[in-house]
Amino acid sequence: MSTAYHNLSDYDFHSVPDAGNMKFGIVVSEWNFNITGALLEGALSTLKKHGAKDGNILVQTVPGSFELTFGASQMMQYSNVDAVIALGCVVRGDTPHFDYVCAGTTQGIAQLNANGRIPVIYGLLTTNTMQQAEDRAGGRLGNKGDECAITAIKMIDFAWSLKK
Repeated sequence: MSTAYHNLSDYDFHSVPDAGNMKFGIVVSEWNFNITGALLEGALSTLKKHGAKDGNILVQTVPGSFELTFGASQMMQYSNVDAVIALGCVVRGDTPHFDYVCAGTTQGIAQLNANGRIPVIYGLLTTNTMQQAEDRAGGRLGNKGDECAITAIKMIDFAWSLKK
């Protein structure tokens, strides 16, 4: 989470396990792609910085943030990944649409985590303004995509440690 006291892209590099043998799925929303594309770039860059191989990263797009749950579910079911990162952005507008999309997507991803065999990383920006989204997609508050990539690596490592 980014706050005035914590940048999304700040972390201890040495606390992150090697991702060389890990497989990642990334589902990214096409809606607000100026933001979600930047989140994707951050996630890809960070995964590779920690050893992930290009051939072990599967990227798929869905039309909007609400479809992230289905996209993640399908990726979990039909691909051989160790974690799925769901990236989207919803900016508040003049109607309650924002509330429904944010709540539905959040609940859907939470349900996938509770019932799934692999972690699904929540990378949905829910902001009041486009400026707030830009600040969290490589702007002054860092990049949520970086944070999601680190979380995916650590959660895969966590899951693997329990299987030993």
